[in-house]
Amino acid sequence: MSILLGIETSCDETAAAVVRDGQEIFSNVVASQVDLHAQYGGVFPELASRAHVESITAVVDEALEKAQSTLAQMDAIAVTRGPGLVGSLLVGVNYAKGLALGAGLPLLGINHLEGHVYSLWPGMLEEPVFPLLVLIVSGGHTELLLMTGHGHWQGLGATRDDAAGEAFDKVGRILGLPFPGGPHIERAALEGDPGRWRFPRAWLDASDEFSFSGLKTAVLRAACEDPNARKPQLRADVSVADLAAGFQAALVEVLARKTARAAERCGASAILVAGGVSANQALRAALRDASPLPLLFPPLELCTDNGAMIALAAHWRWQAGQRDGLDMEVLPRWPPGAPHSFS
Repeated sequence: MSILLGIETSCDETAAAVVRDGQEIFSNVVASQVDLHAQYGGVFPELASRAHVESITAVVDEALEKAQSTLAQMDAIAVTRGPGLVGSLLVGVNYAKGLALGAGLPLLGINHLEGHVYSLWPGMLEEPVFPLLVLIVSGGHTELLLMTGHGHWQGLGATRDDAAGEAFDKVGRILGLPFPGGPHIERAALEGDPGRWRFPRAWLDASDEFSFSGLKTAVLRAACEDPNARKPQLRADVSVADLAAGFQAALVEVLARKTARAAERCGASAILVAGGVSANQALRAALRDASPLPLLFPPLELCTDNGAMIALAAHWRWQAGQRDGLDMEVLPRWPPGAPHSFS
């Protein structure tokens, strides 16, 4: 049994949660910085870390209050150690160290990607049968992983350039849509014709890697009068809805077909999809069409960054005996294969 406080500050959400036994979420509080970064069309790292400093105490206090718990009732404190923005990570890790030292509690540094995967565990009627094919799609990550057991991972492939969520944000900016781009492109695409623009798909031969920079550039050239201008302007004769639909169709087709192919090759029993882009309904539909395997998605409230996913992942690390010292450093780049997470 474990009752864990999870803290997440890897990017632009300040989040904390209290979770019991890797299943039951007592509280999950998120302070979003979307409005702060909207004027820049993306996350401004220095502003993100400052906002974490301003919010983290209130967020942690609210998480404990909503869980009707105190710090003394926690078995341990779990915090995102990486990957992520170094300034943002430092705020969360240093705050967690202070709490752990003051309360005499163990500290666990958790991989952000592993957290996304465990956002699928609440509400599972039964433990899935390993191996599992995992697709993580978010603003900062696009990864295919093979999960062979709790704490046992094999990295299959990742993006060579833009992550899927990053591509959504950049194309949203090209089309003049608000930040974050993903939900607004999805909404616009509902009114568009995905066949009007046949944008390129980067298949990269038989690899499990991804590339979306060429797709982004193709949208820029199709949408703007002068794509090389410092501030390209949309052409008057293009439909934003059609461009959004064509872009989304290209991106989700690549994600779905590569995921299905990897799952079949690896003998996976199911496909798990996590991260902010996993909320995209077109992606969910494309995956269902591409593979006959069972598909598991997180609840919508757990798709984006949150503290519950960190505490959920930490439960299995706690059970396995992981304990980290106060000298623990942040790992802004924590790729598949790194200690304490993927091997």
